[in-house]
Amino acid sequence: MEAININDFNNHKINESEVIKRILDGEKELYEILVRRNNQKLYRIIRSYIKNDAEIEDIMQDCYVKAFTKLYQFKLESTFSTWLIRIGINESLARIKEKGKLYHLDKQSNNLKSNAILEIPDSKQLNPQDKMIRNEAKQLLENAIDSLDIKYKTVYIMKELEGMSLKEISTALDLTVVNVKMRLHRSKEKLKEKLYEVADNKKIFEFGFSRCDKITENVMKLIK
Repeated sequence: MEAININDFNNHKINESEVIKRILDGEKELYEILVRRNNQKLYRIIRSYIKNDAEIEDIMQDCYVKAFTKLYQFKLESTFSTWLIRIGINESLARIKEKGKLYHLDKQSNNLKSNAILEIPDSKQLNPQDKMIRNEAKQLLENAIDSLDIKYKTVYIMKELEGMSLKEISTALDLTVVNVKMRLHRSKEKLKEKLYEVADNKKIFEFGFSRCDKITENVMKLIK
């Protein structure tokens, strides 16, 4: 049987259903393709419920193992990612129920970078100050998304960050398309409100810390 190239699969040259059929026929090593292709999406979805990275990775592993053992039950009517997300959500809710608490905005977390939602690569052309501004803007948006209730945050991440269709989201969350649209609209409204609150903060755009030190030092050198 012809070997499958991972790059071809990622470029959608290889049909997903073909990969799954071959896995079920005994080519277990091909499951790596499905894992690599869905890692980012699964991470983001689970993170809308759970905030601790170590716990998220633990749940992801459980999801992949469960999906593999139940792969024979997967119906090719939907995409594997939609089915996997449904498993991920169920695992997350079970973990939350087990701990007896919801994982809303973690006000104690100072590790924003390790818990990043958005994956925005730094451009090599950006100077250090531009990179700092870009990172601050990225964290501002991440904090705003994190402040949303789970039901709104999950829909927003699925649609706006992962580009899933309304139909795929409705299937994964077991909601009607109308309800998905309503939650998406509400999530955007809440984000606007949150970002406006931040923008209305009189401390925004303060010229302090290293930037203040730098300009002060330069001016003092010039006037000597």
